[in-house]
Amino acid sequence: MRYGVDVINFWRLGEPEMIQEIARTAEAAGWDGLFVWDHVSAAWESGGVAIFDPWTLLAGAACVTERIVLGTNVTPVPRRRPQVLAMQVATVDHLSQGRAVLGVGLGAEEADFVRFGEDFAAGLRAEKLDEALDVITTLWSGGLVQHHGRHYMVDGVRNLLRPVGGARCPIWVGGNSDPALRRAARWDGWTTGIIADESGRVGVSPKEVGERIRYLLDHRRSNEPFDVLVEGYSEAGTAGIDLAASYEAVGATWWCDSINGLRAPIEDLMARIAAGPPRA
Repeated sequence: MRYGVDVINFWRLGEPEMIQEIARTAEAAGWDGLFVWDHVSAAWESGGVAIFDPWTLLAGAACVTERIVLGTNVTPVPRRRPQVLAMQVATVDHLSQGRAVLGVGLGAEEADFVRFGEDFAAGLRAEKLDEALDVITTLWSGGLVQHHGRHYMVDGVRNLLRPVGGARCPIWVGGNSDPALRRAARWDGWTTGIIADESGRVGVSPKEVGERIRYLLDHRRSNEPFDVLVEGYSEAGTAGIDLAASYEAVGATWWCDSINGLRAPIEDLMARIAAGPPRA
């Protein structure tokens, strides 16, 4: 199992200097990945909030680290332009020498769509996600792209900016519905979303995660490596190690600790990161 921290890029936690500090601290403490959110609004914050761009933050983190994986958990692709996202991710991949991961999803926050005049219909978002992933990965091929789809068009473009590792950066799909699991089966990983509420109470058991993994693998047609990320709250010491291990036992390959202001004050969050992952 590998271990990461998933940071909400709002408020002070999203400030570029703070993300770089978190990245350095996490790498020094033995964590394996840094992931950030991808939102453009926070409807629950009536007074407003500073929200920072995830791929710019990850680029900054790439410049102060050497080992940890960097990615989003997750980017709502239906409100992104796939040709721009393809360049952003590949650029971070080059800055990090091949450490970028693209976490994707439909987008669960309605305000991120409707408050900017975009359609939130689930079927439409699913269509756009699937088509956009085809556009992104085809652009990453470095070949001449001719795409005339229902939602996107690429008319004879060749971009030679390719991911460092070859065909594509790993693509991890978020969501817990059957269609989301079947979509994840076609790509490189599944990210389950947070399994604990703001108090740290675990709401999705290892048994439930294991059942979903089995469903996903029943629909997988590739023997290539596949990642499963679970996210929650762990404490330093035996209890945290046992919690992460219980998900590893059912097939999870990543444990991520959620780093957000509802969990604890920033000083306590930084201390948790510095204490290192719940690795046996």
